[in-house]
Amino acid sequence: MNKGKFVHIVDTTLRDGSHAVAHQFTREQITAIAGGLDEAGVEYIEVSHGDGLAGSSHNYGWAALSDEEMLLAAAEVIRKGKLTVLLLPGIGTQEDLKLAIDCGAKAVRVATHVTEADIGEQHIGLAKKMGLEAFGFLMMSHMAPPEKVAEQAALFESYGADYVYVADSAGAMLPEDVKARVEAVVEKVKVPVGFHAHNNLTLATANCLAALEAGTTFLDGACRGLGAGAGNAQTEALVGVLDRAGYRTGVDFYKIMDVAEDIVEPIMHRPQVVRNAPLMQGYAGVYSSFLLHTYRAAEKFGLDPRDILVELGRRRMVGGQEDMIIDVAYQLAQQRGGG
Repeated sequence: MNKGKFVHIVDTTLRDGSHAVAHQFTREQITAIAGGLDEAGVEYIEVSHGDGLAGSSHNYGWAALSDEEMLLAAAEVIRKGKLTVLLLPGIGTQEDLKLAIDCGAKAVRVATHVTEADIGEQHIGLAKKMGLEAFGFLMMSHMAPPEKVAEQAALFESYGADYVYVADSAGAMLPEDVKARVEAVVEKVKVPVGFHAHNNLTLATANCLAALEAGTTFLDGACRGLGAGAGNAQTEALVGVLDRAGYRTGVDFYKIMDVAEDIVEPIMHRPQVVRNAPLMQGYAGVYSSFLLHTYRAAEKFGLDPRDILVELGRRRMVGGQEDMIIDVAYQLAQQRGGG
């Protein structure tokens, strides 16, 4: 049934993986990874601070390199793939997008909270005006019902987005959750639909398959799963699974495995395993990039990071509210007579 169906692969090792290395990718590492991904046949190679263009800051974590340095390092070795960037309106600006284009970016993913697609209208418009492929990327899609996700995807389409994405930013969805949301979006829009998984409940690859069954044609992955929280669907494993299932990706299975094992794994700060706190993120539905901030707050106030994550989930905190994590930890410590 799936024989011959093509699935576009977006690798986020050099963007979502930035969170897992505290945004400290070096120029040499970026060149090696981007070159390896390109040689393996990955179509879209995403490179940015974990929180997108201009994410390097006190609030989100300082990067070792500027946006310009990261993008130029990748552009230097990408021959066949498309250098892709992430932009969160409110963090990245139109000027940042222009800089990315000057550095060789061919595509941009404009990411908003699942109920706030309207704040991406200007950025999608500018991207199209300047010749970029534009993705509308709905983060934390588990927080809205399928009909709301579809409504917001349609807004992105109306702004000119070439593709729209359902993103399980907290790794909180079960396969039936993914299927319901992707089916609703596929039914609502005419542009291709993608899915971005996180692995907090160890369902990233299974959820990608559920998304495919529901009609998506774009999938995200990261080598060795390197990404925020529990990480993403493992690109090399995803490519193998898709091949077994009869899909085509254009990615060389041996070469992408070698990129993961020989280039990415040696630079990882820790194995990308689902430890207790990332598991709790998925269980409580908390944004994946909150993890390192939570660990720091837990250490500062002598708390169990799982307690902070449960409270963040209860308060329905969303991306961009990283500065509130320390407040939540302080309040929990006060309630317990510490801090």
